[in-house]
Amino acid sequence: MTVSLPGWNHSTFTHADVTHEIYRKGNGPAVIVVHEIPGITPKVLDFAERVVAQGFTVVMPLLVGEVGRKPSGGYIASSMSKICISREFTTMAMHKTSPIISWLRALAQRIHSEVGGVGVGAVGMCFSGGFALGMMVDDIMVAPVLSQPSMPFAVGARRSADLNLSPIDEARIIERAQAGCQVLGLRFTGDKLVGTRFDSLRKLLGDAFIAVEFESTTKQDHSVLTEQIQEEGVTRVIEFLKSKLLK
Repeated sequence: MTVSLPGWNHSTFTHADVTHEIYRKGNGPAVIVVHEIPGITPKVLDFAERVVAQGFTVVMPLLVGEVGRKPSGGYIASSMSKICISREFTTMAMHKTSPIISWLRALAQRIHSEVGGVGVGAVGMCFSGGFALGMMVDDIMVAPVLSQPSMPFAVGARRSADLNLSPIDEARIIERAQAGCQVLGLRFTGDKLVGTRFDSLRKLLGDAFIAVEFESTTKQDHSVLTEQIQEEGVTRVIEFLKSKLLK
């Protein structure tokens, strides 16, 4: 069911026979905000509105779940099951880039061609947390933000460290980082869903990786920018986007 969001333009975007709904609002350089599980929740929308208010064109694709529905145990489980069976997401396999990245790259290219600017930013969260890293293979991705990257699922030490990248994409991202493209990452230190990926990011990107880490206070601490919002984290993301895109 299509949901109308006041002030947001609703449409669809298709690439390689894959279609998803998208919501767009604002003016200025483009930032792709990719929601976490279970969908575009009220707090994901609140975050997106804050980015819009800072002078950006925000585009939110709906990859799973619904728009505006609050999280619940059943809703989270339903969305998780859909992600697990979808061929768009690589949830367990290692050293592979999720197919959805190609769709997101095409979306970024389309929006950039319309709004212009020095490039595009992207903010991923949870299951989508690493998607902006995969989008770095394109030169237009100049402001990638990874909030609590959680795929592939952190089952075992090797998967906990995996960055959801094919070897070819990984090599390209190393080139981009060495050429000066920085990556911002956010997490709670006790978040087991993130695994040891921040160690992997430091190893892969070196000084190009900027880590923003918050001490966990409960076992449920996970969603840095939304459900367990850290204002410092939101501020750091907005400052990063401004420094890279508003030139």
